Amino acid sequence: MATQTFSLERVNTPTGQMLVVTDDECCLRAVDWEDHEQRMLGLLRRQYGASAFRLREASHQSAARRALLAYFEGDMDAVARQPTATNGTDFQRKVWCALRRIPVGLTIRYGALAARIGRPAAARAVGLANGANPIAIIVPCHRVIGANASLTGYGGGLDRKRWLLAHENACPAPHGSSMPGGRHDP
Repeated sequence: MATQTFSLERVNTPTGQMLVVTDDECCLRAVDWEDHEQRMLGLLRRQYGASAFRLREASHQSAARRALLAYFEGDMDAVARQPTATNGTDFQRKVWCALRRIPVGLTIRYGALAARIGRPAAARAVGLANGANPIAIIVPCHRVIGANASLTGYGGGLDRKRWLLAHENACPAPHGSSMPGGRHDP
């Protein structure tokens, strides 16, 4: 199998510097925060194999970078149009596809997401697939919450998850409280 070469960009955002990985067809392969670079590289190694890809510094700004910056500037739909390519399992890709269909401004519980993909008893497996998502924000795993509507684990950290949901007006925290409010998709 030939080694794939992906382009790597570093993007300053209000949530910290992000890493954006794209292929030669302009498809997004990974997005994560710089302080979670090892996690991102681990996910890429699991998907493609340790020696099946290499990263090079991007020679120009990608459409993915521009979409991510537009998202942070308030254009919530900019990332929805960004093409992605992943190499996860069939189940993971099904979960990631369902994540992209969660509307901006809404959250969903793991169990409801499992039911939505036709696997109502697979809430834990959905959670694992959610955690293996290599494309933060664009594949909006931050919109998935716990059964009791609490914010649960997020690869970028709960503070970033809280910020992203507030940015999308999905989970405004009441003043002085870390408990989420907002609208939920059952």
